[in-house]
This record gives sequence, C-alpha cells and structure tokens, in this order.
Amino acid sequence: MTDFPGTLRTWRKARRLSQLDLAGEADVSARHISFLESGRARPSREMIARLSDALTLPLDARNQMLTHAGFAARYPGRAWDAADMAPIRAAVDHMLQAHAPLPAMAVDRLWTVLEMNAPGRKLFAMLGLEPGASMLDLMMSDTLPAMVENWPEVAHHACQRLRTESAAQGGIAALDRTADHLGRVPIRHDPPRSPVVPTIFRVGDMRLSLFATIAQFGTPEDVALEDLKVELYFPADAASAALLDSLA
Repeated sequence: MTDFPGTLRTWRKARRLSQLDLAGEADVSARHISFLESGRARPSREMIARLSDALTLPLDARNQMLTHAGFAARYPGRAWDAADMAPIRAAVDHMLQAHAPLPAMAVDRLWTVLEMNAPGRKLFAMLGLEPGASMLDLMMSDTLPAMVENWPEVAHHACQRLRTESAAQGGIAALDRTADHLGRVPIRHDPPRSPVVPTIFRVGDMRLSLFATIAQFGTPEDVALEDLKVELYFPADAASAALLDSLA
C-alpha cells in the first residue's frame, strides 16, 4: 500500500465493511467513498480523520493514511527513554512497584519487555526473561512447554490474543508468526474449571499458578504508547500466594 486509494480500500476490507457501510459510519455518501478509492477524489485531513475514526484505525495506520494522501504524519512514535516520556515511565514504574510483592512487567506492541518490578525479575529469571527480552521468542522456544503444566490451554489463549492484536493493527508479521506457531499446539477441549485460565509454572517441586490483568493508557497520542501494556500478575490459589510471599 503506497497510495491513499489502496490504503483506504485495504483497511475497509480488513474491517469487513462495504463502501456503503463505511459511508454510513463516516457520515458521507457512498459515491464519495467510491471516488476516494478510485482516486477520482482527494481527501482532506478532516476527511481522513473521519474515515480513520469510522475504521477504528490504530495511530500508525492513521499516519499512513495521511502520508499516502500527501500530508504530514500527525502522531509521533517516541523512544521509551525520550525526555517527554518521563511522566509515562513514572506512571508505569508506579504501577509496577505498587504491585510488589506480586510480579509485574510492561511490554510493547511486539511483546518486548520494557520494565519489570523486582518480584517479576526474580520470578521470570527462571524463564530467561528480563528487560529487553522478547516474549514472542520465549513462546516459540522449548522453554515454556517444558515449564508450563497447562501449556496447551495457555498456548491457545495466547494464540487468540496475538491474532486479535495483529488484526486490530492490520497485520503484524511477528505476532502472526508466533500465533501460527502456537496454533499448532494440540488443544484439549475440557470444560472450564475456573473463571480464567492461569499459567501454571512447575519447576522441580515448585508449582506456581498465576493469572494476569492488563492495563493500557486510555488516551494515547503516541504510536509507541498506544500498544504499551502493563501486565500485573496475581496468584490463582492459596498455595501460589504463599509461595510468592516466601519469594518476596
């Protein structure tokens, strides 16, 4: 996709909308959508914003729509260590440290670990996971199947999450590749035994069952920040809670 008509058409189809559907969502005529996709009409910045909202595009795709139409990109993609990201880093650090003695980490859109709290560093060191490491690489390695007792269930849910995130972004090769790998893990279709599927780590005599909640920023105006996630882990049973206390 290197031109606006092709970009618009690709995203419309990715969202499974007809030209008439998109016209209704953006409050324009279907004829105008047709003209935009054929190149017979050129969009304004305001029209691109309306179409982007109607298509629920991520920020980098909105930038792409703008640049392909000949406009400057609107949304920056700041480095994690940039000076004006300091309040964001402080907020993330507050969440991570406040969650201790339970483990927590922050990851970017490609599931690269940005930060961990001390319990997270101690716990996930056994997986070779530290700031700068890729959780995608870990999921495609032999480490997790050997250390996660309920790997088929965990792999299935991770696969679905990766596919959802990739689809929302219009397709991310690294996420799709890992999802395809996890999708080949045979799944057991047993009835649910708990409200969530925990990840059950087993190393020697240690058995630790954890589930996670995910926090994201609600009003991102930065490409990198839009997909930043803070994962907070909790014990799924009393034995795991006691083990985390002892590790702390």
